[in-house]
Amino acid sequence: MTTQEVQSRHARRFGLPIATALVMGNIIGGGIFLLPASVAPFGTVSLVAFVVLTVGAIALALVFGRLAEKHPHTGGPYVYAREAFGDFAGFLAAWSYWITTWVSNAALAVAAVGYLDVLIPVQDSLTATIAAALVLQWLPAFANLAGTRYVGAVQLVATVLKFLPLMLVAVGGLFFFDADNLGPFQAGDHGVAGAVSASAAILLFSYLGVESAAVSAGEVRDPARNVGRATILGTAGAAAVYLLCTLSVFGTVPHDELVGSTAPFTDAVDAMFGGTWGGAAVACAALVSMVGALNGWTLLSAQTPYAAARDGLFPKVFATKRRGVPTVGVLVTVVLASLLTVYNYTAGTEGVFEILVLVTTFTATVPYLLASAAQIFFLVSGQTHRVNRGRLVRDSVLAVVAFAFSMWLVAGSGYAAVYQGVLFLFAGVLVYAWMSARKIRAAD
Repeated sequence: MTTQEVQSRHARRFGLPIATALVMGNIIGGGIFLLPASVAPFGTVSLVAFVVLTVGAIALALVFGRLAEKHPHTGGPYVYAREAFGDFAGFLAAWSYWITTWVSNAALAVAAVGYLDVLIPVQDSLTATIAAALVLQWLPAFANLAGTRYVGAVQLVATVLKFLPLMLVAVGGLFFFDADNLGPFQAGDHGVAGAVSASAAILLFSYLGVESAAVSAGEVRDPARNVGRATILGTAGAAAVYLLCTLSVFGTVPHDELVGSTAPFTDAVDAMFGGTWGGAAVACAALVSMVGALNGWTLLSAQTPYAAARDGLFPKVFATKRRGVPTVGVLVTVVLASLLTVYNYTAGTEGVFEILVLVTTFTATVPYLLASAAQIFFLVSGQTHRVNRGRLVRDSVLAVVAFAFSMWLVAGSGYAAVYQGVLFLFAGVLVYAWMSARKIRAAD
């Protein structure tokens, strides 16, 4: 068997079902299983933030779908920003998105450890906690290194399995709903507008992934058609599940308990059925879901640097591909995520998940802003080959809403998250200077 035949046997393009599963699997990852507790301190006003966030996320999904129709290439926001504004904007989108993916992987691993602790007590020991988080990151990395064929299979199975506990809580919780558990509408020192903005910044983590199909467009069959459909179907489906689940958890777990919970879905099922068997089952399903999300995010973490490396904006080694997967990107990403996980645990475990989530909230908005601005640029500049004149007004409104929504998220991230995110972002300027200089020297 030739090397090419081995590569093709392990590499396979995604159809609409798997592309949709990739979007839903990356959106419905670890975030939903921990975020009800993360936003509970703001009160039930966070449900308003969820509704606003859903509208913004769907607007972003529609913008990505439109852009993918005209630019069906691996890289997503990087491709759109570079086409519209040149190499530097493209690099910033790629760099920021890459940071988002590996920081998100660290945050997902932290969330997964909370549910693993329900089954196997690990959080009594810092060493055991760190070891568990690292194992949860490296297992999906090995699946990615095996090839896109296996990435797709893991993603489809994980997406199906994760719906069992989600639907159990989303639908079953409504029958055990107690309004007394909701707590105050507005808790803490924030005003209503501030609480909505701050909780939305945390909740955005649960919607990261709307761009998944666009980023992996090169691995999707008929991307001009399927990327947009998968993006919209996956985002709308995830939004419906999210809203029902969050409402049910708020209504089944008393507010004071929810604020301090590390596994709110487990607490919700235990409250619904009594005992601990239901909670343990949910914890198992949550772990499957999070490992599936880590599987998909690990693939995405390598796709954007791969696309940038092909254009000479990232080190050439990131363009190395085996079995359909950019292997160097996978390895570098999982190493960085592992180092960040260890650092955050050893620096102090208080609020690790929230800190990581807010950093990714800021870094994710950079490619979102650039992609939305690229769509506005294409529409306003009258580039007929990049826009659909029959949808000009509707697409313009969607692009403006997506851009404004992304700006609002930056404001809600908080000073600390923006500070850390800007440091990550500006570190990339030196990398861009180095890569640009190499390109010029190679051209001479």
